[in-house]
Amino acid sequence: MTEEKRRTEKDRNYYILFENYTHGLALDKILKEEGIPARIAPTPRSIQGELSCGMSLLVLEKDIAAVRECIERRKPKYYSIVEMECQINPNRNVFC
Repeated sequence: MTEEKRRTEKDRNYYILFENYTHGLALDKILKEEGIPARIAPTPRSIQGELSCGMSLLVLEKDIAAVRECIERRKPKYYSIVEMECQINPNRNVFC
């Protein structure tokens, strides 16, 4: 992928929000059992709202359909799923 394309086409990330840390860890465990990639991440402040739990699960766009299907089948507790433009800068801390 060229640098220009990377700058113009932002990937989408999905954050699964929880009311407490226990619910987040439970879903993380379920997704691991199912072989679905997800990563524990801090919830971006712009979407945290009134939730006191600052933990979320970060899911890539290519995996969100499998995550939604898993949630529908297994019925874990979660607050919401929020779609955001990718905030991760792959060139961060690259000095050369």
